[in-house]
Amino acid sequence: MDISVASWLVIVIAIAAANLPFFNERVFALVPSRWESKPLFVRLIEMVVLFFAVGVIGFALEGRLGNRFPQTWEFYAISACLFIVLAFPGFILRYLRKRHD
Repeated sequence: MDISVASWLVIVIAIAAANLPFFNERVFALVPSRWESKPLFVRLIEMVVLFFAVGVIGFALEGRLGNRFPQTWEFYAISACLFIVLAFPGFILRYLRKRHD
């Protein structure tokens, strides 16, 4: 796998994972929720878990392509902020869009 392909793969997975909690009512898209509509704190917990899952996938791809580079706290802070920004479309559609019932 090429470095460019692996980079785009991680970006696409991150976009999907960041928006997944907002587009369904199941927990991690697998387990039925006991709530009629999942509360925001459950969606945020899902986002944190999915952030770490995307990180593991990224580290696995990086390790498969060659040497993994050591990361400092700045990398994790920036990637967490980027993950939150990637979740913005799902948040908008879930909470800020007007529903015409």
